[in-house]
Amino acid sequence: MFDVVVIGGGPSGATAADDLARSGYSVALLDRDGRIKPCGGAVPPRMNADFHIPDSQLVAKVTTARMISPTGRKVDIAIENGFVGMVDRDRFDEFLRARAARAGASRVTGTFLRIERDTGTTSVIYRDKTSGEEARLATRLVIGAEVPGGDKIPYVIACHEIIEAPRPSEHYDPTRCDVIYDGAISPDFYGWVFPHGTSASVGMGSMIREVDLKKATAQLRAASGLTDCKTIRREGAPIPLKPMECWDNGREVLLAGDAAGVVALSSGEGIYYAMVGGRVAATACLASGRVRDLKLARQLFMRDHKTVFRVLASMQNAYYRSDERRERFVSLCHDIDVQRLTFEAYMNKKLVRARPLAHVKIGLKNLAHLTRIVPESYV
Repeated sequence: MFDVVVIGGGPSGATAADDLARSGYSVALLDRDGRIKPCGGAVPPRMNADFHIPDSQLVAKVTTARMISPTGRKVDIAIENGFVGMVDRDRFDEFLRARAARAGASRVTGTFLRIERDTGTTSVIYRDKTSGEEARLATRLVIGAEVPGGDKIPYVIACHEIIEAPRPSEHYDPTRCDVIYDGAISPDFYGWVFPHGTSASVGMGSMIREVDLKKATAQLRAASGLTDCKTIRREGAPIPLKPMECWDNGREVLLAGDAAGVVALSSGEGIYYAMVGGRVAATACLASGRVRDLKLARQLFMRDHKTVFRVLASMQNAYYRSDERRERFVSLCHDIDVQRLTFEAYMNKKLVRARPLAHVKIGLKNLAHLTRIVPESYV
């Protein structure tokens, strides 16, 4: 009988398992071996400090972000007093799982099937990878970091390719991430080219099911001068875009990470928020053992991140709906206050309130663009 079974060994599940094991709980970490989630791999420096991630896990440090509009306008934003870190998910996720195991978590390799309740005992049923047979893990509590829930929340289907990094050129800079806002690549989200040291992640996402993801990714590679680069691997998966209203079932199951929908709108950033989701899930399990305390996980997460998520949702709703709006958004990125506040918020994971006049100016500029007071010819 385990105290907690964690389903899913990504950043959220592995973080929850690590925290619980270090606190003396008996934990099983159930994960499907060999699955790598499509992900640009961008992480803020705050992650390293909050979760004790060594610099060796960063495959690149980005110091410039390039925003590219539908007409090809390029705005380069220097990331002052910091950087955007890059991780490769095959290495990074395994690092987190191995760390949880060293802390005392029992690693189990298999595919989650269902949860059964019999005579007061809760069991997680999974298909063992080695034997192919069904097996069970009896437990008091379950943290679901991979339990299906995509039918309950909006999600983007993301697709990316890991390619061999080309030599530095006008198209590719190993210290720059490119974000492409172009309806021809993605009609409702964006495309990206992120450096990963000796490799790079090239991908895009869309909520529109008719979009041909492979074709769009090929178009993105061509537009970025990366067609001839060797493809190392391809990955695709749904990425949720809204935190669920309820993360627990009122009994013994608590959702975390992607299963709880903690991915930031507009940016699609999920690694840091997934790890926070895993930590608050572990905190809720540690609280007192009472079922009602499972609700603490969502309360803790939303207390710290609700405002940022709302602002990012408003930005996506305002600017991702047409190429004209995307052109205006990239035009706004010329503003030095937009640049500074955006990356200060990204690196610190909270809205910066130190310069109220800058917020007022940005708000007025947004209003002018969204109401078309600024003519399109001046964008």
